[in-house]
Amino acid sequence: MTSAQTLKSLLGLRAEPVAITFRASAPAGLPHVAKAGPAGCSYWKRAAQGETFYTEAADHYNCPIGAYTHGVDLPAAQGKELEAVLGTMFQLGYLRPDEIPAIPRRTAKFSVAVYAPLSKAAGDPDIVLIVGNAKQIMLLSEAAQAAGVGGTAGLMGRPTCAAIPQAMQTGAGVASLGCIGNRVYTEMGDDELYFALPGKHVAAVVEKLVTIHNANRELEKYHRQRCAAIAG
Repeated sequence: MTSAQTLKSLLGLRAEPVAITFRASAPAGLPHVAKAGPAGCSYWKRAAQGETFYTEAADHYNCPIGAYTHGVDLPAAQGKELEAVLGTMFQLGYLRPDEIPAIPRRTAKFSVAVYAPLSKAAGDPDIVLIVGNAKQIMLLSEAAQAAGVGGTAGLMGRPTCAAIPQAMQTGAGVASLGCIGNRVYTEMGDDELYFALPGKHVAAVVEKLVTIHNANRELEKYHRQRCAAIAG
């Protein structure tokens, strides 16, 4: 069973894990995304639905926040849009100016990003994104901890796409609550959140997940029996 199959089977995921790889050039024969999406995270949805494709910098201009976290250099017009979007967020009290420097961002030059379902990814992707409910992400987080690649930063919030550079820079798993823009563009459930994991650690985490899944199943029996005994 592949890592993607094991993740879906043990966790009961509704969506395919998504593999993202940043490259200097597009792989031969891989199609370029047919149309630029409203945001970089909209490509996650397409990959989860089975598509494999690549994007270039211009395909990320529609979302200046996502372009920023991905390390995309924006043209003047889009740069002004970023300033306008941030200004609106400041006005609404959604974000503070002093928070901007702390938002994780890719520092490498953006050339091409390859998106694919994990089951179809070639080699180790830079990041694997898993969408799940609280219990599913709990199990995945425990497996990452057991594999020695659990994050220590706690739950991340807006913007969702900042989880990608955070996981890449720390080399550890990152849980993210998401943000309202991401929830609109990806149509993820209100009860779902993300776990971003460096691709090179997926196999080790999946191996630990088998143990963690079994341990939780047995511990659940224990706690239910104990609860019943105390109540009775």
